[in-house]
Amino acid sequence: MEQLLQVGVISSTHGIRGEVKVFPTTDDPDRFRKLKQVILDTGREQKGLEIEGVKFFKQFVILKFKGIDNINDIEKYKGKSLYVTREHAVKLKKDEYFIADLIDMQVELEDGTAFGVLTDVMQTGANDVYCIRTEEHGEVLIPAIKDCILDVDVEAGKMKIHLLDGLL
Repeated sequence: MEQLLQVGVISSTHGIRGEVKVFPTTDDPDRFRKLKQVILDTGREQKGLEIEGVKFFKQFVILKFKGIDNINDIEKYKGKSLYVTREHAVKLKKDEYFIADLIDMQVELEDGTAFGVLTDVMQTGANDVYCIRTEEHGEVLIPAIKDCILDVDVEAGKMKIHLLDGLL
């Protein structure tokens, strides 16, 4: 299981005092209000940043980090991802999973037959859709609903599904 979970991507600077616009990659952007720190992945290293201020603008979260008070200090991090550790992640409800835990999961049919590998999760609004790469059928899209998803075992990296008529 992934130990770091992505919560956003720095899209641009905001003003000249070191604030950044962050595109949230979490279901609940409001969670940034409670976050004390994030981990910035610079590509070469992972750097802990303490959050000093949080504002919202359209679909973006505006973050101010402690000790970064100049546009020149933060501009180099445009396009970089922000993460939290699993212990600082939001608590999941029953039958909810982190997307990072689902990617590369082995998918099998209800009779135990290997079906494919989950490669992506599309968030459509009504329900998520799992993209499963199969040998026999190519990419298959399965809605993440109780009728189709029978069991998910994150620790074992396995998912059991039921194929409704018309999905293949």
